[in-house]
Amino acid sequence: MSFTNIGIPGLILIVLLALIIFGPKKLPEIGSAFGQTLSEFKKSATNLMEDDESGRTEDEKYDPQTERTD
Repeated sequence: MSFTNIGIPGLILIVLLALIIFGPKKLPEIGSAFGQTLSEFKKSATNLMEDDESGRTEDEKYDPQTERTD
């Protein structure tokens, strides 16, 4: 059984447990903090990938047609 097959009953159980543990007043704050964290992570990952690509010169980029197997 994997986590990708949680389904509706599983999601309802998770939401109910979160309500019991954190309370209805804290859930919006937790959701907002999680959203900001996820947004920062995506932005950082994108910046890292762009920096990696822009740091390479044309000679360093991989081209399988120019590779020789002598």
